[in-house]
Amino acid sequence: MTDSTGRAPRRISIFDTTLRDGEQAPRNAMSPRTKLDLALRIEALGVDAVEAGFPASSAKDVEATRLISEALTTARVATLCRAARGDVEAAVEAAGTKNHQLQVIATASEIHLEHKRGITRDAALRELYDAISLASSLGVPFITLAMEDSSRGSLDLLRATVETALEAGATQVGVGDTMGCVTPAEFGELVATVREWAPASASLTVHCHNDFGLALANTMAAVEAGADEVQVTLGGIGERAGNTALEEVVGLLAYKSEVYGATTDVKTEGMYEVYSAIRAAIGLEEPRNKALFGTYAFATAAGMHQQGMLQNPLTYEYVEPGRFGRESQLLVARHSGRAVLRHVAAQAKLDLHDDMVDSLYEKYVNGRADGDCVELGVLREEILAEMANTAESAR
Repeated sequence: MTDSTGRAPRRISIFDTTLRDGEQAPRNAMSPRTKLDLALRIEALGVDAVEAGFPASSAKDVEATRLISEALTTARVATLCRAARGDVEAAVEAAGTKNHQLQVIATASEIHLEHKRGITRDAALRELYDAISLASSLGVPFITLAMEDSSRGSLDLLRATVETALEAGATQVGVGDTMGCVTPAEFGELVATVREWAPASASLTVHCHNDFGLALANTMAAVEAGADEVQVTLGGIGERAGNTALEEVVGLLAYKSEVYGATTDVKTEGMYEVYSAIRAAIGLEEPRNKALFGTYAFATAAGMHQQGMLQNPLTYEYVEPGRFGRESQLLVARHSGRAVLRHVAAQAKLDLHDDMVDSLYEKYVNGRADGDCVELGVLREEILAEMANTAESAR
């Protein structure tokens, strides 16, 4: 496979933070054993890193991190910590050092320095240097600089933060749109700038939130600007409006690899099943119209669309449902047409004249209550019952 320039696409690392950032959202907390089960399912999809938790935040995060770090065999175990000795030590104690990706949070905006931390820039840089140096001395192989609120920080502060982290031993630089407040053009420019500051040996990861519905667009702008890794959650669950959705990034690159010059190793077919397990674990209702994972993401009830779909699904189905563990649905609702009636009749081996089709249309399609829709199998049974009653009355 090659991109539009004839080059082989870059492989983008997928960092899954469903069990950390996704769990941080209200009502999403899970038991350590549940997180372990989900971590193994997420790993089986082919992601590169599974973030297990924030060990310094709770005993349950410590337990979940320990269980997950002992169980993963192909993906890195990732943890999050503040730039503090106790946090670093807690993360290393819980996850060990083998295949451990430790993210050290840096205060990367003047807003956070003044109003959240109440510390000077120099103090923030000193604590960051000390924390990363400690992690490096303890033998952590992958150390990520996680620049919180970097999309609102000055370039001067960001550059000093990056240089300090790399000097202390960081192996990866992380740019975060923590507030989901920038546009794709702005974020792409920021990522390209930060990429220039770091040597090729240091990879670049991005973490986007969806407050304006731009998490996917910003993440893809970052990929175009040179990001090596993207941080995502299944279904886009996470703080406030959520995070970049794993399935959207992986799905888009599966279909548009040549456009972005990038690809991933994640298996698309199993993602919906794992997402369903996550929804069950946290009691999350399935949204109707979410991209790829929504109840009706591959359904249509509109007559003109159904007429095309019945002739060839490609007419209204660019994304193949089966690639994401889904199926097409033709639903009968008030906006359906006669084509779906004729299709159902043919399936049932019924020879209907036009007057009968018109009659059934008025009763079972046009006459449906607002918001009511049924699957084709239900419509077939309704029509068969109607025909049986008609035949009985004629005797």
